[in-house]
Amino acid sequence: MDTIETAKTFSFNEIVHYEDNGIVSKQIIKKSTGNVTLFAFAAGQMLSEHSAPFDALVQVIEGSAEIVIGGIANTVKAGESIIMPANIPHGVNAHEKFKMLLTMIRSQE
Repeated sequence: MDTIETAKTFSFNEIVHYEDNGIVSKQIIKKSTGNVTLFAFAAGQMLSEHSAPFDALVQVIEGSAEIVIGGIANTVKAGESIIMPANIPHGVNAHEKFKMLLTMIRSQE
């Protein structure tokens, strides 16, 4: 199954696990209008700077990460969130292992 089964409870911490020296992702919801994806980053991993045509909401589930947006570093901890604005370069640095939920809604506003 590519996404999580609907109408059944689940735990983010149980559906994606850390992998040594890697990044693991699991799509929770995939629609033409947007995606919700759960990530588990091992310490030392990163997503290099890139940009996207839509805003993206990051919710940190466990641990903390450095999220760089437009050259400004932000430390985001478990229970905190940050919005990465459309068309602004951003990247993710995992100084420790952490899990995040990424929600991207495609819109032509």
